Amino acid sequence: MKVGKVLLLFLILMGSVILFGSRGIVDNYRLDRKLLDIRKSNGELVVKNDALKKEILLLRNDMRYIEKVARDELGMVRRNDRVYRHVD
Repeated sequence: MKVGKVLLLFLILMGSVILFGSRGIVDNYRLDRKLLDIRKSNGELVVKNDALKKEILLLRNDMRYIEKVARDELGMVRRNDRVYRHVD
């Protein structure tokens, strides 16, 4: 009987270590979820980087795109353009 109780206690202790210990099943599941989140954010960053690379190429080579950015973002106008201001 004494060996059975010790063996049962040992099995319970080892089971808890396997489940809840460092690098156990619960920790492994949590790390898998974290890895999935990191891979998802990495994919989003790859898409954003590609878009920024395309914009860099346009800003280096395409004069029409540069003019569009200057007009839209900086509010610049060309010579002989008419500017209308709305006053409230």
